[in-house]
Amino acid sequence: MFGTMFATLHALSTSLLKLIIKLSGIHWDLMENFSGSSLNARMDNRFATAFVIACVLSLISTIYMAASIGTDFWYEYRSPVQENSSDLNKSIWDEFISDEADEKTYNDALFRYNGTVGLWRRCITISKNMHWYSPPERTESFDVVTKCVSFTLTEQFMEKFVDPGNHNSGIDLLRTYLWRCQFLLPFVSLGLMCFGALIGLCACICRSLYPTIATGILHLLAGLCTLGSVSCYVAGIELLHQKLELPENVSGEFGWSFCLACVSAPLQFMASALFIWAAHTNRKEYTLMKAYRVA
Repeated sequence: MFGTMFATLHALSTSLLKLIIKLSGIHWDLMENFSGSSLNARMDNRFATAFVIACVLSLISTIYMAASIGTDFWYEYRSPVQENSSDLNKSIWDEFISDEADEKTYNDALFRYNGTVGLWRRCITISKNMHWYSPPERTESFDVVTKCVSFTLTEQFMEKFVDPGNHNSGIDLLRTYLWRCQFLLPFVSLGLMCFGALIGLCACICRSLYPTIATGILHLLAGLCTLGSVSCYVAGIELLHQKLELPENVSGEFGWSFCLACVSAPLQFMASALFIWAAHTNRKEYTLMKAYRVA
């Protein structure tokens, strides 16, 4: 499944890059409408090329960010497969899906059952046919299934404790606000990019590239939000593992959803730089050309 997702994203990115190459070689006869000049000044092709590349980079970063938010592989745990179930396994699973599961409870299940964590959901991988009270016959291979539980809004904004699972240990403000930021900032980033796209569309309707400076600034802010979200997530995971050490033979690593968010941030910064450069430089050259014509 993961290979199919990666292949789809790679094919989409390749198609968009090919579109850049084709559009870059087109003579932009219609771009004189974008210059907003009554002097019929034609925009330099480099501005048009920069504008198109910025739009494509913005689109790719939006797709990557949306995929990152919607998937559950920000962090993945690798543990020995639990072939033989027991009463303890059943208890852990029941507590994992419980609405009253605290941070320590569901993290213990994540450690034990090859868990994955996203911004919205937590998942564990268990045997498809769970034998809670009598161990199954050992086989060379057996089917597994992934079970996921969504974080509620209450859980997203719930305080984190100094000692996870111990409500009497006091509130850990640093981890609490890191968790809230890692949840909110990606949505702020997507909102800023969508608003920037709306301003860019208005700029096209107004036949001027100058308003796209605002689009560039919004993409810059979106990139900072994405970078902030990634940083908060890394810091939160490191602090959590200082509180709850990983059991023996259990390892953890950042997943491909996290990587998509990491790739999205520099794409947003590059799109921002191109938007601002194209709008500012085109406006400057247009002003100089107008002054020259008047003189």
